[in-house]
Amino acid sequence: MKKTILLTLATAAFIAAKPAQFTAMTTPAETTAPPSVYDFKVKSIDGKEVSLSKYKGKKLLIVNTASKCGFTPQYKELEELSKKYGNKVVVLGFPSNSFNQELASNAEVATFCEKNFGVTFPLFETVSVKGADAAPLYKYLADKSKNGAISEAPNWNFCKYLVNEQGRVVKFYNSRVTPLSPELVADITK
Repeated sequence: MKKTILLTLATAAFIAAKPAQFTAMTTPAETTAPPSVYDFKVKSIDGKEVSLSKYKGKKLLIVNTASKCGFTPQYKELEELSKKYGNKVVVLGFPSNSFNQELASNAEVATFCEKNFGVTFPLFETVSVKGADAAPLYKYLADKSKNGAISEAPNWNFCKYLVNEQGRVVKFYNSRVTPLSPELVADITK
């Protein structure tokens, strides 16, 4: 009995002498944060899952679009850019109602884009591009701590992110920078 008491006292003294050490725990989101755009999966406008890794080796121009906006005519230039520089860049359109200017359904958006602008570049399901409910891809695009380069979220429709051939975000363009602007074309072709 004496040995048990002494052992218990010795253990208690050891624990008291050595402060507890805590290891920082990471949340699942922290341990699985995508290192590049290519690690994201999104839904096409017709609801099919698409891994952005299918675009490896090409630059991407990711654009939040809207059908009822003053910048909606940029669809025409996005299509021209896609056709003219398709060997260098893939345009990816993400319809968004974050600024209350998008049609009610993905089917309506697809029809509108094809009928009015002859859009053939990939379009995806309507997503939120700002705030707490932003799609995971847009949270990544707008957060320098996640993407390593840019901390700008779309402040209106037709904002653009340029992603390099390694899937890294390299530049943000606001709505006023048109798809065929000299600045954007120069960045794509360099």
